[in-house]
Amino acid sequence: MKLDKIGRLAAGAVAVALVTTSCASDRSGTDGTAAGNGPGGGASASASASAGAGAKAFGTLPSPCGPGDAKGRTDQGVTDDQIAIGFGDDRGFTSAPGLSKEMGDAVSAMIDWCNGQGGINGRKIKGNQYDAAYMQSAKVVQESCKQDFMLVGQGFAMDEAAEQYRVGCKLPTVAGFTVGPNAAMGPMKYEAVPYPVDMMNIGALRIAQKMFPDYKDRTDLLLSTSPAVSTGTNKVASAMKGIGVKPLECGVRLNDAGESSYMPFAKKIKDCGAKYLWTSDSPDPGQFNLLESIDRAGADPTYVFEATWYSSLVSKWNTSGAGDRLHVGMIFQPLENADKVPAVKQYTDLVSAEKGKVALLGMQATSAFLLWAQSASKCGSDLTRQCVINELSKVHEWTGGGLHAPTDPGANKPASCSLMVKLDKTRYEQVYPKNAGEFECGGDFVVKTDPKTWGTQLNGDRISTKFLTGDVIKPQTS
Repeated sequence: MKLDKIGRLAAGAVAVALVTTSCASDRSGTDGTAAGNGPGGGASASASASAGAGAKAFGTLPSPCGPGDAKGRTDQGVTDDQIAIGFGDDRGFTSAPGLSKEMGDAVSAMIDWCNGQGGINGRKIKGNQYDAAYMQSAKVVQESCKQDFMLVGQGFAMDEAAEQYRVGCKLPTVAGFTVGPNAAMGPMKYEAVPYPVDMMNIGALRIAQKMFPDYKDRTDLLLSTSPAVSTGTNKVASAMKGIGVKPLECGVRLNDAGESSYMPFAKKIKDCGAKYLWTSDSPDPGQFNLLESIDRAGADPTYVFEATWYSSLVSKWNTSGAGDRLHVGMIFQPLENADKVPAVKQYTDLVSAEKGKVALLGMQATSAFLLWAQSASKCGSDLTRQCVINELSKVHEWTGGGLHAPTDPGANKPASCSLMVKLDKTRYEQVYPKNAGEFECGGDFVVKTDPKTWGTQLNGDRISTKFLTGDVIKPQTS
């Protein structure tokens, strides 16, 4: 089973996980089960505390955790000495065991890291971990509605099915990722790395124009029979035309279920003269067969692909070098930059200490936890959902301590920066900007998308109206 990609990083990463069945790699750490998310967490909690011993910061972010004298049952899930939060992933999905488990592993490790410093103003964090197993998101969100203060750092592929219940019980969230359009634009929802339906980061395209002078005249898009992939491709095609890139329209459309032979498509690409190719699809055996066929056909296009192609599945496949011309635009620091970016190394060390899975979505969940913890800490003893939402709405520049490019969680706006990595055999390396750990930024890196592609109706505040009620918790400015 494969989750169609809808042109957003998280959804595409889940699609990769469905293909790889969560296989780990030398870039992805040890694939184990994290444990000990709360007071008395045992060996795992001790390991995480040891990995972050003496930590007063996470990367460039001052630690939001520490001792204090906070008291009071100020809201659901909050007591004199504890804050209950929900988190989780789809690791129990039988068709892809371990799906997105890096997200739960990351939040579990961060809970232990925070509790090792004293919690949030002295209140220890109790993590209630949920396994939505792909099809059970509505069920687990309803469970969370009954006991948690907030949902934090979670990633449920079928979040759209749960959104009506989350909004109905007025459960705020700082999500690790969202997939469905109503979940992405829902009320009481914040993300450390927003992917709103009405805006799009085109940093990869902008960087490609700078790296390759003839990119605007020699590029084409690989098409698909998948409606969801086609939606993503159409968004990219529109963005290309808006910045002066004219796709060659070679007419290469691949069957989402696979092809008996990819050589005819490879020859078509060669005859068309495409020097650069883009795909909104995710890496799978069919895509690999196409790239291998292109190589055998004697064509040598440069690939500028979506961030889902930054994957251990891809690097393991590329032993032949057929993917050596692969470039991937990213707003996260690659794991290969851990020696240059302290936050990436800290994330890797903390999760590895608990024998968890280290991967890109884990960094995304880590950033979400830190965003929540910072906002919660500012509320002091009087910790309420209203206060945390007020604080979240004020955050307009966020990097998770350096894990990713600056985003605007408070306004649900994406990063206006990017970097480019290139695959060389089985290793990725940052190639633009040249200095590892840096991003290229610009006001023209974000564009508005066609409302026809949104999949939902938005009000004047850019909030989805589908499940919206008059009593949702809104930010208060005074």
